[in-house]
Amino acid sequence: MLDYLRLEVRRTLRDKGFVIFGIGMPVLMYLLFTNIGTGPGGAAMGWKVSAMVGMAAYGALGAAIGTGTGVAEDKQLGWLRQLRITPLSPLRVVVGRGLTGSVTVLPAIASVLLVGALVNGVRMPAWQWAALVVVLWLGTIPFTLLGLGNGYRLSSQATGLVNTGCLLILSIIGGLWFPVEAFPGWLRSLAHWTPANRFADLGLSITHGGAPGLTTVAVLAAWLALFGGYAVYAYRRAARTV
Repeated sequence: MLDYLRLEVRRTLRDKGFVIFGIGMPVLMYLLFTNIGTGPGGAAMGWKVSAMVGMAAYGALGAAIGTGTGVAEDKQLGWLRQLRITPLSPLRVVVGRGLTGSVTVLPAIASVLLVGALVNGVRMPAWQWAALVVVLWLGTIPFTLLGLGNGYRLSSQATGLVNTGCLLILSIIGGLWFPVEAFPGWLRSLAHWTPANRFADLGLSITHGGAPGLTTVAVLAAWLALFGGYAVYAYRRAARTV
């Protein structure tokens, strides 16, 4: 199991596309949002902190959903068929893929937080930095399941397109790029029920020195159950055809 996990992590981190778009893009967007067009004094510190959380969440969300693209490619290449003749049970294969997604989100989170501290001068106590990494890391689990479901259910070409669409829609409507306060009333109400918005709220609550609210946890738990059910259904369909 550990050998399989190490293999999948190495494969992911060797992917130049993941390094450029999964890690580099959130950092670039964070710097653009907080340092261009803000005047000589730069953006206010409050915006730098909230944008840091939003872009860290965006990078983590992209890495988590992107796990499904690798699953679809493995399915097309016959890698899943090879795994079925190894001692690994199907459950361990799925768990290994899920753990891979959980591990590969960490560089995306850490890179944005590092830029926030070193470039934008964001200052917080050590416990807040650590707690921020942990809650953002754990909060990616529903999105990893969504990506896995897409990967098991769809072809490799379709998975890439659907995952990109999911990432953009969830990020924009969830307020990871722009504050939801700037949205029209109906869209603002909708945004608060999206998983990406509540995912970012996990991090924002830590930066404010508090714990995530019960509503945030409940909404994320509901999405976790929904995406988890979808992943199980998709895997069972794939198991009958691969």
